[in-house]
Amino acid sequence: MKDYCIRVTTGNKEARAFFCTTRNMVEKARAYHNTTKVATAALGRTLTATSMMGLMMKNSTDKVTVIIKGGGPIGTILTTSNAFGITKGYVTNPNVEVENYENGKLNVAKAVGNEGTIKVIKDLGLKEPYNGEYDVVSGEIAQDFTYYFTVSEQTPSAVALGVLTKSDEVEQAGGFIVQMMPDATDETISQIEKNISKLESITTMLDKGMTPEDIMNVVLEGLNPIILDKTEVGFECDCSKERVSKALIAIGKNELKTIIEEDKGAEVGCQFCNTKYKFSEEELTNLLNEL
Repeated sequence: MKDYCIRVTTGNKEARAFFCTTRNMVEKARAYHNTTKVATAALGRTLTATSMMGLMMKNSTDKVTVIIKGGGPIGTILTTSNAFGITKGYVTNPNVEVENYENGKLNVAKAVGNEGTIKVIKDLGLKEPYNGEYDVVSGEIAQDFTYYFTVSEQTPSAVALGVLTKSDEVEQAGGFIVQMMPDATDETISQIEKNISKLESITTMLDKGMTPEDIMNVVLEGLNPIILDKTEVGFECDCSKERVSKALIAIGKNELKTIIEEDKGAEVGCQFCNTKYKFSEEELTNLLNEL
């Protein structure tokens, strides 16, 4: 099944929601970074949420970046998405290992930590991007996004995210975000809370073969959900040798000259997909001549 996300509203327009399946997105990230199971879960949950946040953007050129620094051994989680839900991301310590919970489930919170911040940067094409930074409250990722939406955007939200790795590869991944509109009535809020209270986990539902549409019908039961659109999402890196060349030029004439004189060449890796770009002494000299 291809990864996709549906954008939904309730029949009374008092809530909006996004439901997605992201197994291929998360597996691609795992393969690029060779992450441990707990790192795959942490990165996968963040990629899934960031993809849905990308789909919330109004303009096709808008981008959103999420940086989570919880103080745990995983280090930093950085993900970014465009307005079409296409993501990329990495963790600074893909080899992190922590003890599982007693029930055998991955202890994502211990890997991520809960003594740091979650930062959201929205590039809306203005002179300065929007920045919001708030405390990490659990390290389990979904709760942290729930807190972010409620505190930063003043939008009461319910966020569920999950990644299932039975073997090394990702078996299931997905999630949903449900948000109350300003005019939401107590009846609508109560109905959604009631529906969510009896939910199984996202990965359990996906592993049973449920689609985002099936999960939507459970979460928004009794509220006549309407699907507004369906978008294919995924993990794609837009790096290229040309983009890396611009980055080398940006470091300045003196630094570039030093690299040429001391190293006679350069190899630059992309953090998002681990692609390596090699530059000969001649290529670096040509870049230097552009300055």
